[in-house]
Amino acid sequence: MDLEAAGSYPFLGRGAAPPLAIARTEGCYLVTSDGRRILDAAGGAIVGNIGYGREEVAEVARCALLEATYVVPPFATESRVRLVSRLRASWLPEHLSRIVFASGGSDAVDLALRIARQHFVSRGEATRWKVIGRELSYHGTTLATLSVGGHGKRRSGFEPLLTPHPKAPACYPLRCERCRGHGECSLACADAFEELVAREGAETIAAVIAEPVGGSTAGALVPPAGYWPRLAEICRRHGILLIADEVMTGFGRTGRRFAVEHWGVTPDLLVAGKGLSGGYAPIAAVFATEAVVEPIVARGDDVMFYTYSAHPASCAIADKVLEILERERLVERAATLGRYLGDRLASLRRHPHVGDTRGLGLLHAVELVRDRRTLEPFPPESRMCARVVMAGLRRGVFFYPGGAPAPDVLCMGPPFVIEPGEIDFAVEALEKAIGDAVH
Repeated sequence: MDLEAAGSYPFLGRGAAPPLAIARTEGCYLVTSDGRRILDAAGGAIVGNIGYGREEVAEVARCALLEATYVVPPFATESRVRLVSRLRASWLPEHLSRIVFASGGSDAVDLALRIARQHFVSRGEATRWKVIGRELSYHGTTLATLSVGGHGKRRSGFEPLLTPHPKAPACYPLRCERCRGHGECSLACADAFEELVAREGAETIAAVIAEPVGGSTAGALVPPAGYWPRLAEICRRHGILLIADEVMTGFGRTGRRFAVEHWGVTPDLLVAGKGLSGGYAPIAAVFATEAVVEPIVARGDDVMFYTYSAHPASCAIADKVLEILERERLVERAATLGRYLGDRLASLRRHPHVGDTRGLGLLHAVELVRDRRTLEPFPPESRMCARVVMAGLRRGVFFYPGGAPAPDVLCMGPPFVIEPGEIDFAVEALEKAIGDAVH
């Protein structure tokens, strides 16, 4: 396949970016049709964790497809039971004992929203339907997930179809207006949730949804230590369900099994996806407490599944990926290499066009600015983020673009098997790519 052939690939979302013909993937690399090796410092869309091209995973997929090609989701199969058993035994916080699968992050979050609503309908509290989201957030591209998300660019044009759920401010320390002049974080952005509850009425609110560490939309936003405990306390006091969207951060990305574990919080519902299969299969999951599910079961209500939920091959692949993560201690490796990546990126803070570097584990971001002293962003028409991504590709590294509607950010979320020398190469390439794009 050449670039001309790639140009005819009918992908509606390509936009203005030129096509890149990928012949194969291996380890931490994308290999183009003309033989160039590109270090995937983004892990695709912050997906890859065990590295690409593992034969043992491919063999599991082959055997699973021969064993049970398709089985309707409510039925048990060996691969489904095995995956659920592993999740409960080795991965899930103790109280998240109920599991339902989906095909990807967007539909899994959509499913979590339906479960939250069904919980209150089954309890006879049908007035609770609102879900408080946050500005500068992203939870998927279904109409329901766009409604609770705060990604302005992806919501644009769909507003007539979206439900008007209330939004709290993002936890964005670099540009926080609420704490400016206080000298330190006051957790005012967490208290804003309670202000919304008072304004909207607790009896109308079903859930609060948030990413424990902000994803690519605003670039690896790590909250202060008290943020998530405060959020959980507010939800408990008002009888509101807390949904943690860990589609990007779950299964080791931040150096813990799940990011909420950094703050000792167990949400009522947790959504995870990308790291569950490391990019080898489309699968995601919603994990819930018994208390969330009990009223639904007691009233005999159903939570409808998706056709490809818990596909047998996807379950078998996810089970193997989790086994590899355990066997090779890759979550611990993500924590160790994450500290190294953070230290290396910190050297870019002296760059005149870098406003901030931040992150946790192997999820980090660099925020680009026109002026480091004032934090003035580049104008949108400059398409600076896209220009740096293209410059990085020319230098042999792929960085994940973010930054809409926030200022330009570039994310790094490489596979956990990346080597320190490859991190060095990626950071050096990033610094040069920023220079290439600006000048």
